[in-house]
Amino acid sequence: MTKKALILFVFICSIYSEAQKKDSTAIKNGIDKPSLLSTHHFGIFSSRINQNFKIAPPKQSTVEISLISGNNFHPFVESYFPKNPEIREILSNTIWHDRHFNFIDQETTPADYVNIVIDAVIKEFRANINIPISKQHELGITFRSYLITKGKYPFSLFTGDESIEWFHSNIAGGEDPFGRRYYGLNQVNFEYTDRNGKTLKLNNGNFFIGGIEINHFYYPSFLASKKRHIHTNIGSHIGINTSQFNPSIDAGISLNTVKKYILKNNNEFNLGAGVSLLRKNVIDFKNVVDLGNNPYLGSFEGNIEFTKYTKRKNYHSFGIDYKIQTRYSKKEEADYFKLLGKWQEIKAGWHNGVATLYKNLTDWNIIYTYGHKKYKVSLYLKEDLEVHNAPDFQTGISLKVPINKK
Repeated sequence: MTKKALILFVFICSIYSEAQKKDSTAIKNGIDKPSLLSTHHFGIFSSRINQNFKIAPPKQSTVEISLISGNNFHPFVESYFPKNPEIREILSNTIWHDRHFNFIDQETTPADYVNIVIDAVIKEFRANINIPISKQHELGITFRSYLITKGKYPFSLFTGDESIEWFHSNIAGGEDPFGRRYYGLNQVNFEYTDRNGKTLKLNNGNFFIGGIEINHFYYPSFLASKKRHIHTNIGSHIGINTSQFNPSIDAGISLNTVKKYILKNNNEFNLGAGVSLLRKNVIDFKNVVDLGNNPYLGSFEGNIEFTKYTKRKNYHSFGIDYKIQTRYSKKEEADYFKLLGKWQEIKAGWHNGVATLYKNLTDWNIIYTYGHKKYKVSLYLKEDLEVHNAPDFQTGISLKVPINKK
């Protein structure tokens, strides 16, 4: 090797080494947001879309591992959906809890029938791999699995029944407004019968693989403004659901935008907004359980994040995230369904197991992330302020590390 070639080789190696030092997760890439998808008792069987608030593909591949815990509770409730248009019209003119319907004789008053009861702490284990394809393209592959538990201490410190009922009794909500104490704490009762007579049932300790998700993100330059620090990405999504209750394929699209503000001392303030649309069950592999007859799930998500850098160029970021998702079942059915449950014993929410399937679901998340040169750790708390119990309360922790290039 000549002297000039040796100098050139050393120069190139030094550039590559410096790039590797900078190419770490400590360099912010938009908004830090772990998976905030809820442990909804229907949602866990389908793929849903995570909004992406990064401003560019990562410079090197990353692996993120997440552990999520959510408390879902709905007392047993039955629902009848009359098929006769005249009966539907009559019921639609009466408030839902005062409707009368002869559900005994299927010959004279035919109706679809559904029942559901949900009581469990659902644990989600999620592994996500993100691979940069080019300067404008990124591929993500996610594996998700679930464990059904009673939520006893110490494994469900914040999401167990005892913690939630202590909060209701001593801080907010009133003494046991939804009947957890009436039915018993630390229980698993997870069963659903759809309108076709198919039954979904899970017991304590049941573990299943929910599915695999493939996500592609494109960061087009024509939708970005470096001068104004505005960045946009377009996502295409495919979900392969692998549980025995919903073996199927979902498909969807998303659009996300991030506005970045650079503050004093290079601290950051970021605003993010994203929308998505998922078509459930584009392909069914065999007879599946009817997890809501609305084939599309749309969502909007907004995020505000502040980042404070340390002297060592690590950082702390604090974010508030709001999400709204469209209903699982067609809205018009709520105009005429007849619900039956133990309303005499339970003060509120006895009807939620069915009624909330016809409502848009919203939640708020508080997120904290610590970014180090070699890893990121994120923690979050999710609260359902409208008390739809889908879930009532959820927590999550995730660890993201780069995959070093050899």
